[in-house]
Amino acid sequence: MCHDPAGASFALNDPSPGVPDAAEVQSMRCCLTRLVLTSLVLSSAALPAAAQNNPNPIGRSAPDFLLSKPNGSVTVRGSWLFSRHQSDWYDFVTDQLTLESKDFNAPGFGLDGNVPLNSHLDAQFSFDISRSKTLSEYRRFVDNRNLPIEQTTTLRQINLGANLRYSFAERGRALSQFAWIPTKVVPFVGGGAGAMHYTLEQIGDFVDFVDFSVFGDRFESHGWTPSAQAFGGVDVRVFKRVYATMDARYLWADAELGLDWVGFEPIDLTGFRLSGGVNVIF
Repeated sequence: MCHDPAGASFALNDPSPGVPDAAEVQSMRCCLTRLVLTSLVLSSAALPAAAQNNPNPIGRSAPDFLLSKPNGSVTVRGSWLFSRHQSDWYDFVTDQLTLESKDFNAPGFGLDGNVPLNSHLDAQFSFDISRSKTLSEYRRFVDNRNLPIEQTTTLRQINLGANLRYSFAERGRALSQFAWIPTKVVPFVGGGAGAMHYTLEQIGDFVDFVDFSVFGDRFESHGWTPSAQAFGGVDVRVFKRVYATMDARYLWADAELGLDWVGFEPIDLTGFRLSGGVNVIF
């Protein structure tokens, strides 16, 4: 007698031992076929439950933690510089030319590299660059054809800084030897010192105040000068290793002008910078 899992039974004709006849062979074939088909049906019915209990690892979302404490971070920032412009060079050019104080405010770009010293303190190396470029003309003079006397003024500032950054919250916590969860919101302050390279350039037509003639020329001054800065901001975690960052920086610097501007006091390069960007931990 042969039983399949569905409950059917089959009698195998075996009146006597020996070589099975054709009827016995056919019966055995039928029995085996039913057993195979029933096994396939039962297996396919069990697949959805198994898939529920064991989801595909490829479709599974990545765990929201790191396998180890980060070694540092890199910040990329876009910024806007608000220049203080408190020296006599600015007074001269805004009086004689159609330049305004706001014309020396400028967009900028920054990079920070942060290396942890302990759970709250980072060593930071910063790079900032900004550049303003403004077309102007004399306010009270025109040339002999009654046309404006025009010039272009460009001021570029590059600052390299070495800072200490203090975070009010720990960057994260270890749950075990292999799991580290970053903190979602990290406010910070910091400050440091560095060096600034500036380039000041005016190209165009100018008035000679001795004989009031008009001449074309290029005036330029550039060089390095010490700088200092203080800043504060906040990092907000948006992805596993990525933070949105916002900060405000105040930078102090001034520099001696070149021989093209004899008699002026050092130019004021101090300014306030607002920045926003991303901070990636690694």
